[in-house]
Amino acid sequence: MRAASLSRSARPAAVAMIAVAAVLALLAPTPSAAEQPFEAESYAHSVTSLAADGITIDIQVYKPALAQGQQVPVLLHSHGWGGSKTSSAGAYAAEQAAGYGVVSITQRGHGASGGLRNVEDPEFEGMDMIAVVDYIATLDWVAKEPLEQDSPWADRGGDPVLGAWGGSYGGGYQYVLALTEMQQFGATRLDAMAPDITWHDLNTALAPNDVPRSAWLTLLYSTGASKVERYISEGFAYGVATGQYADGTVPGLHDLKAEFATHGPAGYVDAAGERIQLDIPMLITQGFSDNLFIFNEAWDNFTQTLTDDARERSMLVGHNGGHALPNVYPVGYSGSGDKCGGLSTDTRMQFFGAAFTGGDTRVLGNGEPFHYTTASSECLHLTEADIDFEATYQPQEIDPTGTLGPAIGSHTMAGAPISLALAEGPLTIAGVPALSAELYGLGYDQRLFFTLSKGTSPTNAQTIQNNVMPYRMAGPVPSAGDAITMRLPGIAETIDEGETLYLTVSPTSDMFFGHGSRTPGFVGMTDVAVTIPTVVAD
Repeated sequence: MRAASLSRSARPAAVAMIAVAAVLALLAPTPSAAEQPFEAESYAHSVTSLAADGITIDIQVYKPALAQGQQVPVLLHSHGWGGSKTSSAGAYAAEQAAGYGVVSITQRGHGASGGLRNVEDPEFEGMDMIAVVDYIATLDWVAKEPLEQDSPWADRGGDPVLGAWGGSYGGGYQYVLALTEMQQFGATRLDAMAPDITWHDLNTALAPNDVPRSAWLTLLYSTGASKVERYISEGFAYGVATGQYADGTVPGLHDLKAEFATHGPAGYVDAAGERIQLDIPMLITQGFSDNLFIFNEAWDNFTQTLTDDARERSMLVGHNGGHALPNVYPVGYSGSGDKCGGLSTDTRMQFFGAAFTGGDTRVLGNGEPFHYTTASSECLHLTEADIDFEATYQPQEIDPTGTLGPAIGSHTMAGAPISLALAEGPLTIAGVPALSAELYGLGYDQRLFFTLSKGTSPTNAQTIQNNVMPYRMAGPVPSAGDAITMRLPGIAETIDEGETLYLTVSPTSDMFFGHGSRTPGFVGMTDVAVTIPTVVAD
């Protein structure tokens, strides 16, 4: 397999013929049981990790009937947090019928695999996954690419034709595999990936602007404390209890912020300090209404983890779903599902088939890169030319000389949200907005929660797709002026005629329960501007 700096669009002819045969087999009439020459096989296997602790990783191998007569590509799949591999006999029927082998992986600290969870640490989960691919490379029924001169895979069994999919923690394993291989070998054996609802930077996901997501940390801690490395459990518990992120400033508490900085695509750099990128096509799907791994994480993976060439062959799909707890304060709303079809098995199979044969991997719409389901459950197929990424709006209610903003009470949820009008409909939003402002106030460790909302008046404005972004004014205030620039949660929605788009600011949010401002006080705002990716009118 080529190093990531080279294009992956041209596939070797032998591999293309294999994959085409697999697709034709799917389209051909299915023979009766008496006529079927071979049967699919499935078996459990234990792989010894290449990590220092040498634990075993439990996998389930599915060998399709087609592999009895020829070599076939393999798709990797893994579970979410707290899950384990799939082992049922009838699993992955569509993938096997299309001629793909499947390897279902139980990640460390889960199910029958050994060790404790490190939340996709390259030194542990990364080495686990490399060992799994090394095993797949030894299977004689797996299609492999011809090795180039000085290939890093010559002494590792070869370079299997390989794809991967899965959601949440099952998206994290894909990135840790591909990027750890890139970091160690300068290339990856993955040919295509389809990660759903996963992260780019674990710190911005779990504690945006250093405010822990207490609702989600409580749930993650409660479902995995006994199987997680101790430093992670202690950091989660500290964040839930105090509203502070474990950043190395508390004696005896591990610096979770520094550790987690390397546990996602954002943390991969080479020896020269340059960001490591992947040059393979991806079908990246993420929930706009996901309030754990928000859409911004997928946007960063699309724009930062992929090379320019890979982005030309990849798709970013925003849907309504994922890790979606209802946001009650401030009140929010969201549609449901994936109206653009990015999560369907058919789309995923078309994507992998095109990736393995050198075809057009942008299989949705008319080949656009962006496919967004709005909060009103409509599908937007968009190119970069369809979006004005610099459209900027300023609320008229803010006096630039210093009008007082929301009254901030204690963490007992005193104080009410305010909604500031930004723009009148019709208007369609598609992407990640940004806020700039000057903040000032009184109190200690003040917290604000920003969101975009819509309604016919400030009194009925509701948070679009149930997401807020916190901001922490650390240390004592009064503050003469704290200039901030921060991103708001990515959203997609149409503001209809008669409706208004608002910037809503709240002193508390139930997604961060118990972690509003730490003392009574107030915060004022001046020079407020919101930059919103806006769909250009035809």
